[in-house]
Formats: sequence, structure tokens, C-alpha cells
Amino acid sequence: MAQDRFEDLVETFEFLDDWEDRYRHVIDMGKAFPPLDDALKVPATKVDGCASQVWLHPRIEGEGPEATFDFDGESDAMIVRGLIAVLHQLYGGVSVAEVGRIDAVAEMGRLGLNEHLSSQRSNGLRAMVQRIREVAAKAAA
Repeated sequence: MAQDRFEDLVETFEFLDDWEDRYRHVIDMGKAFPPLDDALKVPATKVDGCASQVWLHPRIEGEGPEATFDFDGESDAMIVRGLIAVLHQLYGGVSVAEVGRIDAVAEMGRLGLNEHLSSQRSNGLRAMVQRIREVAAKAAA
């Protein structure tokens, strides 16, 4: 179950008639997403498996399964930066235990993103989701 702000995004996408409008909206989300501090663009935050450069910097508040998960991120590709913003809508602010229960593929499918991303972008999106899930699982343990 996605959180409310992701549900709002789903509703917004339902009003956008075609993929080009949705694509532009994702790019606009990326432009509005706060940039990652250059000091955080290090090998430990770089996500492997993405065609473009991607960094995700997780932030965990609290301890154990109820700790809150959030992250900052950035990419050198505008569409990927937008996908980071979409993932932030999906995962930001949920418990680390909840992160593992969110089906990102299904949720992204509700936005119509799965069938319109290139295979490289889809692989990169999976790599970002995998990184998020790994960090959250480690924090929940």
C-alpha cells in the first residue's frame, strides 16, 4: 500500500492523457527535487546498474523496524532525477519495515511507467529500488 502522497501522484497521472505529458511531469518532478550535496556524491552512495550517474543517500531516523526511512538523491539525467523523485514519493517517510512490503513494480505500473521506460532505464530503476530495500532491511534488523 503506497502512502498518501504517492496516491496523489497516481491521481495526477490519471489526468495526464498521454505518455509525453507523464514524461514531462516526471522531468518536472526531478527539476523540483532538491539537489544532492556534492560531498555526498561518493562511491558509497552511487547506485551501480544505472546507465546514468545516480546517487542515493539514505537517512534513517530511529532504530529497529519502526525507524523512519528517507533519502536524498540525484542523477545527471533529468528523467532519472524525476524517477528518484517518484521513488521518494513512494518510500520517503515510511518505516524501514514497510519499505520491504512496498511492491515498487506494481506501484510504478499504476503510473504507467513500466511499459514506457527503456530497458536501460528499467534496469536502473530496479537497481535504485534494490538499493533502497537493502538499506531499509539492514536498518530494520
